[in-house]
Amino acid sequence: MRVISGTARGLKLKAPEGLNTRPTTDRIKESLFNIIAADLYDICFVDLFSGSGSIGIEALSRGAHKAYFCDNNAKSIAVIKDNIKRAHLEDKAVVMQCGFLQALERIKAAGDKIDIAFLDPPYNTVLAVQALEHIVSLDLLNDDGYIIVEQAAQEPAIEVSGLMTARVKDYKTTKMTYLIKQTDKS
Repeated sequence: MRVISGTARGLKLKAPEGLNTRPTTDRIKESLFNIIAADLYDICFVDLFSGSGSIGIEALSRGAHKAYFCDNNAKSIAVIKDNIKRAHLEDKAVVMQCGFLQALERIKAAGDKIDIAFLDPPYNTVLAVQALEHIVSLDLLNDDGYIIVEQAAQEPAIEVSGLMTARVKDYKTTKMTYLIKQTDKS
């Protein structure tokens, strides 16, 4: 696992040991960032269920001005902090060891709005829907922002009031669902 592009390009990232994490593969991460590259400059990025922090670090490396990292596991948080330090991105990163609902409330309390959020919760759970519903209820997503949810390929489509699917990118065992704010015209 490595940083693909930007200021930290080529940095090998650590992953938490002995946990049930499944880091997004370099191939999928590269595809994801090819899709969102033009939207990364000077944005607020949120990496929920961060694991190693590789997605948020990639966003910072490519020009995001701030990234929030959230994970409830102490081992993951230690790895995220170490990866951020080795990438020299500490001044742009906010690392939170807490549940995702509390993390979203902290982002709201800080007065920030999300430009892009990446959610990689455990597969086949309701956690993604719960996080999305909380983002909507807190009005955290900028009008032109979007949320990307990594899911197992066989999981059902995400349906959350206030959001609509803009795109689904299928990989062999994984899919990325891109969600935007639902407009009155939708």
